[in-house]
Amino acid sequence: MKKCLIIGNGKAPDKKTILFLMKKGYNAIMCADGGLRHAHKLKLIPDAIIGDFDSVDKNLLESYRRKSKIIQVKRQNDTDIEKCLKYALTRKFTNAILLSVTGDRLDHSFCNLGIALKFHSKIEVKIISETSLLSVYERQINLSTKKGEYLSLYAFDKRTKVSSKGLRYPLKRTQLPFGVRESTSNVAVSDEVNLKITNGKIFVIRDFETMKENDLFR
Repeated sequence: MKKCLIIGNGKAPDKKTILFLMKKGYNAIMCADGGLRHAHKLKLIPDAIIGDFDSVDKNLLESYRRKSKIIQVKRQNDTDIEKCLKYALTRKFTNAILLSVTGDRLDHSFCNLGIALKFHSKIEVKIISETSLLSVYERQINLSTKKGEYLSLYAFDKRTKVSSKGLRYPLKRTQLPFGVRESTSNVAVSDEVNLKITNGKIFVIRDFETMKENDLFR
């Protein structure tokens, strides 16, 4: 697997999180436009800086011209995060974690959640927001868990049905369309949770700190 980190222009990421992910093989770093300010503050040198460059400080960008690959994409049909993911696909990356893609702008946060869904069939995209890890799943998945760990599940289509084993509040071909019914703060009752998902994709949100402490992040 070829893994990368993509740093957006939202709330600043935690350097300890980045160093942990790098040890897990996420060694390539891309900055989406103004995300460069976070990398610079954390003394990280990105492999690539990508965007239309409407939000990055021009002097800061210029200072990285000899350190990083700078790719200006003026196309406005894609967000800067999408531009990074499309570049990652051309470089044959299979996994991407998005950092700093949530924050003050709710519209940007919501858009980036949609991007995780949009690109799921092409590259495995996860989002880390402070202490939460969001993953997209479909079909069948077995999750290594810690007993007592919280998991929240969200679907988007009334046709999507979810069945589970290992959750305190079991799901049996349950429909979880967003805005109608959710499975928020469900609880693992064993060391493994099995999910069977038909006719669609779901978000699963877990506590990233719990996963790190119990060696559950893969």
